Amino acid sequence: MGSTGHPNVFRVAIVGGGIGGLFCALSIHHHCQRAKVLVRIDVYEQAAEYKEIGAGVGLGVNAARLIHRLGLGTQLNAIGGDRRGVWFSFRRFDNSEDIITIAQPSQGEVREAPCARSNLLNMLLEAVETRQAATLHKNKACMTLEEQGDTVDICFRDGSKATANLVVGCDGIHSAVRNQFADDKPVNSGTIAYRGVVPIASLTDWPFQHYNNIWAAKHKHFLTYPITKNKDMNIVAFVTKGKREVSDVKESWTSICDRKDVEEDFREFDEPVQQIISLMEEKPSRWLLNDREPLLQWHFLEGKVVVLGDAAHAMLPHMGAGAGQAIEDAWMLGRALSDHLSPLLEENSSSTLKSAMQFFQDLRLPRAQKVQANSRIAGNTYEMQTEEMAPLTYDECIPILAECTKERMKWVWNEDIDEAYEHAKSELR
Repeated sequence: MGSTGHPNVFRVAIVGGGIGGLFCALSIHHHCQRAKVLVRIDVYEQAAEYKEIGAGVGLGVNAARLIHRLGLGTQLNAIGGDRRGVWFSFRRFDNSEDIITIAQPSQGEVREAPCARSNLLNMLLEAVETRQAATLHKNKACMTLEEQGDTVDICFRDGSKATANLVVGCDGIHSAVRNQFADDKPVNSGTIAYRGVVPIASLTDWPFQHYNNIWAAKHKHFLTYPITKNKDMNIVAFVTKGKREVSDVKESWTSICDRKDVEEDFREFDEPVQQIISLMEEKPSRWLLNDREPLLQWHFLEGKVVVLGDAAHAMLPHMGAGAGQAIEDAWMLGRALSDHLSPLLEENSSSTLKSAMQFFQDLRLPRAQKVQANSRIAGNTYEMQTEEMAPLTYDECIPILAECTKERMKWVWNEDIDEAYEHAKSELR
C-alpha cells in the first residue's frame, strides 16, 4: 500500500479547496472511519483564503441527498432558496408567457438547494474544521507532481513540497493536476454570461408566484432563481455571439462590464427582465463559458493520482449540475477508497489502489460525461440553436423547446448514488 513515513498512515492530498475539494475531504473522512490504517487528509488551496467568487449555485436533489447523508442537511436547507415547487418556468422573452413549467422533485427534507456559493463553501469549511476532517493549507499552488515509488510529491509554487499516497485533483477547469497528464485546452463555447445578485425585496409588482424563471430567445436566455432563503435573486444572462466575438472576454469571475451592455443585449426582453437588469450593480461580472472535451482516463500513476469535478469533466452550466456532479464524484471516491483500505474481507483482499481508482472511474465517468454532453445540448435547446431548431422561426421552436425540456432533468435528479455503488460492487463480485 505504501506510506509516507509510517506504515499505518495513508495520506490523501486534495489539490483545490473549492466546493468539490472540501466535500471530498468530508466524504473521505466520513467513509474511511473503518479503514485499517489512519487516513490523514490535507487540502491545498492556491488562494490566500478559502472562498468562492461568484454568485449562486444550484444543487439538485441528487447532490442534496449526499449532503444530508453527511449530516449537513439542516445546515444546507438553512442557506438554500425556496423554489416553491418549481424547478424553472420557461417563458417567452417578449411577453413572459409560460412555455413550460418543470416541477421540482418532492423529497421532503431532502430537496433542491439553490445557494449562494459563498454560503455553501462556508458551510463545508465549517464542517471540515469542526470535524477535524482535514488540515487546511493556503497559498499552495500546485506546479508539478513527482512519483516517488509508492507515493507522490506535490511541488508548489513557493518551493515547498508535500508527499501523499493519493493525490486528488479538485482544482477546476484549469487543473494543474490534470495538466500533468493531458494536453488539451478548455473549449470556447462562444457564449458569455452576465452574472449578478439583486435583493428580492427590491422587486416591485412581481407577476409570478416564484422566482425561478428562464426567458428564452434565439441566441440568448435570461435565468433567475432565489438564494439565501429567498432574500436574494441570482441572475445569469446568457448570450451566444460566436467564438470570435467573445475572444476578448476573460474566463474569470473578475471580468466586469457596464450594465448598459446587459441592457443592450436584452433590450427586447419583457418588463420583468428589464426591472431585474435595472437593479443590477453598475459593473456586473461578465465571463466566458468554456468546458472541456471528455477525458477518457481519470486516474494516473498506478492510481496514486485521480481527478474529479471540473478537473475531470468541466461542463457548461445549462443543467445546473456541475457542482452536483463534483459532489457525486467525491462521495463515490470516498466509498471506493474506504473499501480499499478497510479490513481485508474476502471481496477486497486483492484490491490495489489502482483497481480502487479504476472502480471509481468505471462508476462515475459514464454518468458525468453524459451530464457534460447534455449540458451542451441543453444550452443549444434553450437558445433554439440545435440542428432541428436553428432554421425554424421562434414560434416554431416553442413546442420543441417544451417537449425537449420536460423530462431533461429527471435522470440526473433520480439517480441514487449508493444504490449504483452497491450494484456495481455486486457485479464485480
